[in-house]
Amino acid sequence: MSVTVRVPAKVNVQLAVGAARPDGFHALANVFLAVSLFDEVTATPAATLTVTCEGPDADRVPLDRTNLAARAAELLAERAGIEPAVHLHIAKSIPVAGGMAGGSADGAAALLACDALWGLNTPRAELLDICAVLGSDVPFSLVGGAALGTGRGELLTPVEAGAFHWVFAVADGGLSTPAVFHEFDRLTAGTAVPEPEASPALLAALASGDPDALAATLANDLQPAALSLRPALADTLAAGTGAGALAALVSGSGPTTAFLVRDEEAAAKVAAALEASGTCRATRVASGPAPGATVLPA
Repeated sequence: MSVTVRVPAKVNVQLAVGAARPDGFHALANVFLAVSLFDEVTATPAATLTVTCEGPDADRVPLDRTNLAARAAELLAERAGIEPAVHLHIAKSIPVAGGMAGGSADGAAALLACDALWGLNTPRAELLDICAVLGSDVPFSLVGGAALGTGRGELLTPVEAGAFHWVFAVADGGLSTPAVFHEFDRLTAGTAVPEPEASPALLAALASGDPDALAATLANDLQPAALSLRPALADTLAAGTGAGALAALVSGSGPTTAFLVRDEEAAAKVAAALEASGTCRATRVASGPAPGATVLPA
């Protein structure tokens, strides 16, 4: 038998970043929205823990124990006192190293898939604890929908969200999240970095489902750092807004860029213009909020 879990990408509609903490992490106010780009992770019994991957840029996905899916299986097995005897197959659709939490999503999916495969029925709260050990974005990948992440992003509070339409422009190559945070620290050195807080106006716009209101409040404190490391992303952002996107921003730590649009018709127009502009490698159209990690019917 095998178990397959589908898990969504995310976009940060607000990413407020505080100063670096003593542990090296940054305090965040991170408003997550899950969107309808999905990876699928299938767990099958095996003699030992192995990982395979297919899909766009699958050759850039690590297949060793550094993969968050593998680490999720190891952590869950360790807590259960069993061997992580499982083959994990990842079908990628979320951009790799693109600031949309693809690796985190795979970790959450593997955790849920192994829990079902091994019949552990681990309480949800314990699964979320394991997710937080795996990484700051992993708990949201499990939960989906829309949420405010505080602490380093792992402490989640659900928030209301209407339906929104997006276009994502996939860049050539990836950006290292630690490198972007390091550049944030360099750019803000010597300045008073305020404590991160969720914007009440953004939360109200998100709940309203009004794309114009949300467009006016989107914010990403990591965007200047991402643009500093990859200046060409500014051309992508300009191409999307020039084609009619209501707003544009770097998704998380980048280099994927996100464009908020009014409806499906606008999404198709902006996507076509971005692809014609030569400023990105590919585009993806999606909507949100999307459900979190979900076991698919056998």
